[in-house]
Amino acid sequence: MVSTASLAGRRVLITGAARGIGAALAQRLHQRGARVALAGLEPDLLAEVAKSCGDAPWCECNVADREQVNRAVTTLVDALGGLDVVVANAGTAAQMTMVDGDHRIMERTLAVNALGVYYTLAAAGPHISHRGGYALVTSSAAAGLHLPLMSAYCASKAAVEAMADCMRAEVAPSGAMVGVAYFAEIDTDMTSRGMQTKAGEYLSVKSPFTKVSPLSVAIDAVEAGIARRARRVYAPRWVGFVLPVRMGAQRMIELGVRRRVAKALDLARDENAPLTTPQPD
Repeated sequence: MVSTASLAGRRVLITGAARGIGAALAQRLHQRGARVALAGLEPDLLAEVAKSCGDAPWCECNVADREQVNRAVTTLVDALGGLDVVVANAGTAAQMTMVDGDHRIMERTLAVNALGVYYTLAAAGPHISHRGGYALVTSSAAAGLHLPLMSAYCASKAAVEAMADCMRAEVAPSGAMVGVAYFAEIDTDMTSRGMQTKAGEYLSVKSPFTKVSPLSVAIDAVEAGIARRARRVYAPRWVGFVLPVRMGAQRMIELGVRRRVAKALDLARDENAPLTTPQPD
């Protein structure tokens, strides 16, 4: 068990903090004595989370808008009096078919999940580039395990992983560290909304690897990861064993879904699956 005593007094900025992993992480870190600042899309929910975190500073922010991110980071860092940790957590997802799917799903997913992380890291990077500084990006098992109908999400999470790995080498001279969090199915609004489609339910395979884990599993892992400035954070733990053999695992996925793909594609074409997190126009 990693001691999290070092979290006391750490100044932490979290995006996507209105609900799910971001909100629960903010509350956990506040309980551990950290000073948190929140950014997200839903002001009413953000205000509630901020209140539960000792009236933490917060900003409404669309991470797909670079200027909004720059303003939010500047405002929140000023409110905290500096920054030790940034958690680039904001994200969204929706199913789409590659060949004839809605191109807007791909564009919006990449704008939020990939560019949003880039904008966040670029804005917060100078503030965490010091000995003890840390950036953590929320990726997914989907960065290395790619499923039908999830091309936009998988592409965005692979991009997040790549950006974090590059940044880790770049900030190393300052003494800062960069980590990547890989989650499988966690009990959040994103998971429940993303899985509640006819195509997704038909395509899913019942196994220990697709079981939805409690939110606390992810928060425990991230808390420990921030405390030790970890390179990799996995939740649940099996993700850390599968990703290193991702090429072989990918082949098994393709074989496992082969017989159901055609019908799943037909189902997907007939349903309008919205993004799991509502986005601004």
